Amino acid sequence: MSLTPESAMHAWFENLWNKGDETTIDTMLHVDGVVHGLPTPDGQPIRGPEAFKPFYRKFRTAFPDMSIEIVHSVTQGDMTLAHCRVKGTHSGDGIGLAATGRPIEFWGFALGRFDNGQLVEGWNCFDFLEMYQQCGVGLNLPPG
Repeated sequence: MSLTPESAMHAWFENLWNKGDETTIDTMLHVDGVVHGLPTPDGQPIRGPEAFKPFYRKFRTAFPDMSIEIVHSVTQGDMTLAHCRVKGTHSGDGIGLAATGRPIEFWGFALGRFDNGQLVEGWNCFDFLEMYQQCGVGLNLPPG
């Protein structure tokens, strides 16, 4: 039996991020899957499982205890929107900052389009600015 879009979204976050099971990427991200809106060196979408793994590993290194709770979800057709709370401790340098030991908590949304239980396309809108500020990165706004 194939997962519904909602159960697939929950399985993605539970298995990959909460349990740290990297094999979830190979089983749940379609070979041609596209993931938008995550911080990448070139600012481009991530395409396919092999391209997603470096992003995942960097975040797991920076926040090995990361957990993502889906607080609300809405499904329409093959798409599910998840409102998420992200928590963890900045105890590694995977995001380009020396570990601070600081706790982080930030919020965001993930919208996923699924086919036969696999993520075909995903869009992310998470407050990464808040995450970096909680890790000690200052925000220098231009004067005025």
